[in-house]
Amino acid sequence: MPVDVAFEGRSYPPSEPYAVGREAIRAFAAAVGAGSALHHDVAAARAAGYPDLVAPPTFAVVIAQRCEAQYVTDPAAGIDFTRVVHAEERFESAHPLIAGTEVVATLHVEKVRLVGGHGMVTTRVELSAADGAAAGSTALGQVTSMLVIRGTDE
Repeated sequence: MPVDVAFEGRSYPPSEPYAVGREAIRAFAAAVGAGSALHHDVAAARAAGYPDLVAPPTFAVVIAQRCEAQYVTDPAAGIDFTRVVHAEERFESAHPLIAGTEVVATLHVEKVRLVGGHGMVTTRVELSAADGAAAGSTALGQVTSMLVIRGTDE
């Protein structure tokens, strides 16, 4: 079954809050080679003016992919995850993700098209602070992803 282009323009309800944790930040920073003390040392983060550890900007993908799962795993969407190739990712950050922040994510399916037997899907996940505490605003940033769903050989 090919990717269903009728999903283009669909938005999903906000996710349950994701609690950004210190250990998750440290593990992600280690995995991507982000060696800044802001990601590993609470005292260094506080000395720099942050209330707690600061996640690397790409940490937002952890939250975005959890949110995107509601679309990717929907059988009606026609996405066979075993055939997915991650083509592109863009991050826009209004505020850094800080340990202790609860983040709510909202998924938008921006574009769905079929090209040469392959599906091409662009999603945008908006990230917001659950309590609105991020510098007086709820907006934290967004992650835009493009997935290619390889067509079958049939």
